Amino acid sequence: MWRLKFGKESVGDSGAWLRSLNNHVGRQVWEFCSESVTPEELSKVEMARQSFQDHRFHKKHSSDLLMRIQFAKEKQFVTNLPQVKLKEFEDVKEEAIVTTLRRALNFYSTIQADDGHWPGDYGGPMFLLPGLVITLYVTGALNAVLSKEHQYEICRYLYNHQNRDGGWGLHIEGPSTMFGTVLNYVTLRLLGGGAEDGQGAVEKAREWILEHGSATAITSWGKMWLSVLGAYEWSGNNPLPPEVWLCPYFLPVHPGRMWCHCRMVYLPMSYLYGKRFVGPITPTILSLRKELYSVPYHEVDWNKARNTCAKEDLYYPHPLVQDILWTSLHYLYEPMFTHWPCKSLREKALHTVMQHIHYEDENTRYICIGPVNKVMNMLCCWLEDPHSESFKLHIPRILDYLWIAEDGMKMQGYNGSQLWDTSFAVQAIIATGLADEYGSILRKAHDFIKYSQVLEDCPGDLNFWYRHISKGAWPFSTADHGWPISDCTSEGLKAVLLLSTLPPVAVGEPLDVMRLYDAVNVILSLQNVDGGFATYELTRSYQWLELINPAETFGDIVIDYPYVECTSAAIQALASFKKLYPEHRKEEIENCIGRAVEFIEKMQAADGSWYGSWGICFTYAGWFGIKGLSAAGRTYINSSNIRKACDFLLSKELATGGWGESYLSCQNKVYTILEGNRPHLINTSWAMLALIEAGQAERDPTPLRCAARILINSQMEDGDFPQETGISENLQTVIFEVPYIMIFTRELNVQCSFPRPFVCIAFTISLSQEIMGVFNKNCMISYSAYRNIFPIWALGEYHYRMLQSP
Repeated sequence: MWRLKFGKESVGDSGAWLRSLNNHVGRQVWEFCSESVTPEELSKVEMARQSFQDHRFHKKHSSDLLMRIQFAKEKQFVTNLPQVKLKEFEDVKEEAIVTTLRRALNFYSTIQADDGHWPGDYGGPMFLLPGLVITLYVTGALNAVLSKEHQYEICRYLYNHQNRDGGWGLHIEGPSTMFGTVLNYVTLRLLGGGAEDGQGAVEKAREWILEHGSATAITSWGKMWLSVLGAYEWSGNNPLPPEVWLCPYFLPVHPGRMWCHCRMVYLPMSYLYGKRFVGPITPTILSLRKELYSVPYHEVDWNKARNTCAKEDLYYPHPLVQDILWTSLHYLYEPMFTHWPCKSLREKALHTVMQHIHYEDENTRYICIGPVNKVMNMLCCWLEDPHSESFKLHIPRILDYLWIAEDGMKMQGYNGSQLWDTSFAVQAIIATGLADEYGSILRKAHDFIKYSQVLEDCPGDLNFWYRHISKGAWPFSTADHGWPISDCTSEGLKAVLLLSTLPPVAVGEPLDVMRLYDAVNVILSLQNVDGGFATYELTRSYQWLELINPAETFGDIVIDYPYVECTSAAIQALASFKKLYPEHRKEEIENCIGRAVEFIEKMQAADGSWYGSWGICFTYAGWFGIKGLSAAGRTYINSSNIRKACDFLLSKELATGGWGESYLSCQNKVYTILEGNRPHLINTSWAMLALIEAGQAERDPTPLRCAARILINSQMEDGDFPQETGISENLQTVIFEVPYIMIFTRELNVQCSFPRPFVCIAFTISLSQEIMGVFNKNCMISYSAYRNIFPIWALGEYHYRMLQSP
């Protein structure tokens, strides 16, 4: 039986190899416990797994039922508040809202960890587990690090997320790609799956690969992993010369000027390329050489393969200038580095690269900025010295990235979203006006946020290591991770400022004022010359650098672009701080807010929308855009930008009420409604929050009432909100899953409206809960806590702004 452990409890026997700044606050690790479990517990887990498997082609997202089953056992929660179901044309009254909110908060309190954060699934990408498995395989550590239970659950996850056509996508909801299919096929084979598994899944995957051009058509990241494994030749890769790290920083193409995620991935990639490392050629690898290609391995044209990419993967095709660059490096540059004196220059470059890898490892406590560079850095440490302390320190941090749910074990896109989710949760709870009833959960969340703040800059010369200041910042996940992020710092600051206005006896003592000043200092330091805010650092180079983006499947990865979401969060945080501390750096803050507002206004499209880069998509950015302008004093009356934004959101309201936006909006950069014109709880919540902020209640509250009714009627029996819903064949009933896979059906009738001048009409609707996070425009990621946070927040604002305002 799997058990989720937190903080100090998660350390176990790995204590000697785990480093922490705050005694592991926020760490969350799944551990298989051989202790006896009751037949009832086992039955619940198996029913959850079976249900997901049976519906895996329609329901791609886990509902985190294993975690919920564990918390239900430990906290023994039973709600005594009646479930609210509003009938057709029934008004949304305060009693219905407050009861729904109390039921939601009562449930949400049961899935809070003891250290104050809310754990959850942060999976979605399908290219992360293969890198881990390949690294452990070539280092000989696979069976030592991953138990048979881990390996079994990883296989379960891969089988559950295989598409009908036999392939795997870039993410769990995406169509099959060569990148996803080859790497996950290889992963199953390395974990012991035969070329013929008896169920047809592996055979079907191989058929997909061969029918779509074979493994020669995999993306550049896939070519690199296969080369490390020995199932692809390094000569079939475009060059990644490590010598670029020796170039002077003033060059626009210097890697220190790149987005930190980009440079931290290509840093170890350049080391592996420079070493041309190949793992042991085992019988499995020899077999893969036969299975992955449509011609004998020795007949593959590796030179042609360098620039071959399947059309299914080609989100960002190489421009001509890039093809010329790679060809020149391949034919002219690389041959020189096999001979002296160039060979000694390569050794120097490789030494420099390893210095930067070790710096990254040590300053993230071996968590690393993300899962891709985590496993590559670990491999580089092993390649440098298989018996090194660095490699040993990497191993226990693997578990920080693994998450298990009813769909199996996945590798998350970070070591969690702990600080991000908790900061939002605090704001949502306070927005309900019920904070005095839930002081205990706010106190725990407050402690977590305080413990998660970064208290020191990274050591040494930050310019030499290409790092920004971090003292006073908040990270996305945990203090041990430590990378500072503009919007995480802003949301963390907003949360502690709100908590400082509540009685300390209820929520704990406020954060020390000097630490608030440090947070403000970080935010101010991150504003770019155009007024916008990027993510981790200032924008350090030019947009044309995207011409050399070698990752065919991701967009906008080379530099750290300024974003509407980050800029809005900074405005909100500084405006909140200014209200409580009006004299601290007054002119700087006012100037910063003014320039940031200009950036947001400039980024707005002619139709009133903003493109969302971290959530889906125009709805998400619309909330941030309006919220940021409002925090700076703009209103519907005095701002044409807010008026246009409201018109845009209202134009996307569904005929059934609510909002539902597909992840295709992110890929195609055009607003795309979910298939079947279904509302989504989170999109609906974001739109509600935006419109309420812009004063929609005073103009025409009907869309807000309809949206509130949808959220209320979607709440489950225990107070939770659903992750997934199914639709019956006649579309007259909605099937909601509840904990432990108890299924029931009911009609969900709501009064809703078309945008004016149409009339109100009643519909039976079916809710949808597709994936809601995105990065680099083309890869989606799960924010499983959003299903609880944002309906609570939206209904809380509705309660305060519409039902309590004079």
